[in-house]
Amino acid sequence: MTKRIQAKYKINRRLGVNLWGRPKSPVNTRDYGPGQHGQRRGRKPSDFGLQLMAKQKLKGYYGNITEKQFRRYYREAAKRKGDTSENLIGLLERRLDAVIYRMKFVPTVFSARQFVNHGHVMVNGKRVNIPSYLVKEGDVVEVREKSRQLPLVLLAIESAEREVPDYMNVNHQKMQGTFMQTPKLSDVPYPVTMEPNLVIEFYSR
Repeated sequence: MTKRIQAKYKINRRLGVNLWGRPKSPVNTRDYGPGQHGQRRGRKPSDFGLQLMAKQKLKGYYGNITEKQFRRYYREAAKRKGDTSENLIGLLERRLDAVIYRMKFVPTVFSARQFVNHGHVMVNGKRVNIPSYLVKEGDVVEVREKSRQLPLVLLAIESAEREVPDYMNVNHQKMQGTFMQTPKLSDVPYPVTMEPNLVIEFYSR
């Protein structure tokens, strides 16, 4: 088992949830934390503890987003009109690596980041290799022709683990999809309950 996979599994066990809904997650059989003290009974978390957990869950779900980047998304969401927590979800879901993952061109959010980094993705006919690139409504995202037979891509498309959400229109035969609209929290198919309102409380302290 690679260190990367071990790290992902530790995130699941530390948070006590199957964050990405994967069938092989150890949380499915061991619902306590990692390490020698993992089975100790924890105290009831404080308000700060609940806010921190909500932040770690949401940030962890999107893969290797740094704390600095995540805080920047909060600040951008707070500047915009409307509900800050909904704005935050919208920004995260517009990330190119998240879009590629949602369109089922890759099996995990971690592989999505690497897939974009390696130049396998085009947006509106132009190659984009920045995972944090924000896709706009109506943008057409596709896998480059040279990359369409990669085992990673074929495996993801054939997987019955996830469905493509309604805010995207995807044609897997053409390896192409359109980002139709920025989703609200209720539109996003998170396998676990996300509480962006607690994330906003955490950063606005």
